[in-house]
Order: sequence, then C-alpha cells, then structure tokens
Amino acid sequence: MSESVKRSGVQGKLRSFVQSFGLPRLIIAGFLLLLFIAAPMVGSDLGVQLTNTINRFSWNAILVLAMVPMVHSGCGLNFGLPLGIISGLLGATLSMEFGFSGPMSFVMAIVISTPFAILLGGGYGWLLNRIKGGEMMIATYVGFSSVSFMCMMWLLLPYHSPNMVWGLAGKGLRTTISVEGYYDKVLSSFLQIQIGTLVIPTGALLFFALLAFAMWAFLLTKTGTAMTAVGSNPTFARAAGIDIDRIRMLSVVMSTWLAAVGILVYEQGFGFVQLYMAPFNMALPAVSAILIGGATVNKATIMNVIIGTFLFQGIVTMTPTVMNNMIHMDMSEVIRIIVSNGMILYALTRKSEASR
Repeated sequence: MSESVKRSGVQGKLRSFVQSFGLPRLIIAGFLLLLFIAAPMVGSDLGVQLTNTINRFSWNAILVLAMVPMVHSGCGLNFGLPLGIISGLLGATLSMEFGFSGPMSFVMAIVISTPFAILLGGGYGWLLNRIKGGEMMIATYVGFSSVSFMCMMWLLLPYHSPNMVWGLAGKGLRTTISVEGYYDKVLSSFLQIQIGTLVIPTGALLFFALLAFAMWAFLLTKTGTAMTAVGSNPTFARAAGIDIDRIRMLSVVMSTWLAAVGILVYEQGFGFVQLYMAPFNMALPAVSAILIGGATVNKATIMNVIIGTFLFQGIVTMTPTVMNNMIHMDMSEVIRIIVSNGMILYALTRKSEASR
C-alpha cells in the first residue's frame, strides 16, 4: 500500500513538473540534451559547443527581453523590433564617427541610440494606439519598411570615417563594419572564465542579468502593475483610471530601447556591425525564442526569456555541428536555415497556447 502511494506521489510530481514546464519545451530540452551528449561521440569538442551556445545566448538574450514590455501591455509580440535595432545601429555608427574607442565607444553608442529609440518608439507606439487589435500585422510592415528605408539612408547620411565608408566612393557605409578597436568583446571579455575549452562570457551574462532584474523590478512597481493590468484587462484598467494609451506607448518605447541595447550587445560579441538588410528578419528569432520559452501574446516572464533563448540558440547552434560531423559534409548553413526556420514556424503555431 505504501509503495503504491509513493508511486502515485512520484507520478503526481512528474505530471505537475511536465504541466508547469510544458511538454513542448520538455521535448525541445530533451532533444538539445541529446545533441550535447552526441557531440563528443561524433568528434565535436563539447566545451567548444557549450561555449558557442552560451555566447549566442548572451548575444541574443536582450533582444528577446525586449519582447516583455509590449507583451505585458497588450501590444502583442514586437515584430517591429527592427526599429530598435536601427536605433542601436545609428548609435554604433555615430559613436565610431565621433572617434570614441574602447569601452567608451560602447557606452556612447548606448547614449546616442537612446534618443533615437525614444523618438522611433514614440512614433511606433502612437501608430499602435491608433490600430488596436491589429498590432502584430502592422508591426511586421513597420519593421520591414523601416529596414528598407534605412538601406537608402546608410548611403546618403554624411558619414566620413574611413573605417566605415566605402573606400573608392568615399561616401556611403559599408555593408559590414568591424568593431575591432572600438567595443569588440567589451562585455564578453570582462571577468571571462575559461575552464579547458569552455569559455564563459561573464560580463555579457551579468549585463543581461542586470537588465532582466531591472525589468522584473519595474513590473513590480505601480507603473509596471498598471502595464500588466492594461494587457490583461483593458476595461478594468480604464475603470481604474489608468491612461491606457500612455502605458502602451511607454511599453513600446521600453521595448525599442532594449532592442537598441540588445543589438549593441550582439555586435560586441559578434565582432561586426551589419547594416542594410541585416536587421530584416531579426525579429523572428526573438519572437520565436520567447514563445518557445512559454510566453503567450499577453503574458511573458523573465524565465520565459531565459529558457526560450537558451533552447532556441542551443538547437540552432548544435544541430548543424552534430549533423555535419555525422554525415561528413559541410551543410552547416543549409541545416541552420532549415532548423532555425522550423523552430520559428513551430513557435508561431504556439502563440495562442496558454502559458504554462
């Protein structure tokens, strides 16, 4: 009798864990674990693969965190993320143009990108307030059109730094600009920990932790609670005297600023500033990551950000490497495209699923 009670208790705990974590996330986590186990068996260094996964997590986590404010305010998933990315790119290029170098160039890139993020985020928020109910569709077009518009502006804006402009023409920014000598690895190399072939970018992880904690703390404030109320029940929020349009605009500005900071963190780890069409599809991986982490269109937590980013980036990083070593053919880019787009497609089918 006691054994059956214990067995039922274990089964109940297991069922409760599956329900709380979510069966889809459990399956993806299990698959990722299998990839880590299989990596040494097919001749891939496990430490290097863990390093790559952690690095990609640190590059992308803030871009995923940028989804949280808009989800809480009921504006939906931020497919207009390229607006924030463009703000960050303007901050990065202007910081280089003004001659800042080293860690100061990273700080100044954030400072310079902030007014652009406030301006673009404010206009974006005003637009979303005018079309309540169709935010995600409009956001997609806003993101795509802004990237296309900036393709012209990168050629026309009066940049003169020889490290950025086309050599022969002397005007127009290059497609890819190295951040070496500026803020290359400024966070990743700070307090870096190395254990054999495993390298942990402590500074980048701490920077994300700081912003994540700030977001968590903000959501506990009076304004943060009002933001959650607007997203959960606009009618109740209006009856409570909350200015819904102002709160929604604040969430959009916050999301845009976080995206600007997020792309700067991505660049310092990646080593390059990529312009023109590079930001075109960057919203999709961020949206997919937070959905895979368990968020819905009206509810998201910091834990959703952490779990989703690690699972998404882990699968995208590990699958091509393991598959290449198994079939002994260089198909990494093809496999990466298939896996990343497959993950995006799967995540978008889960957007209406109740949060676990």
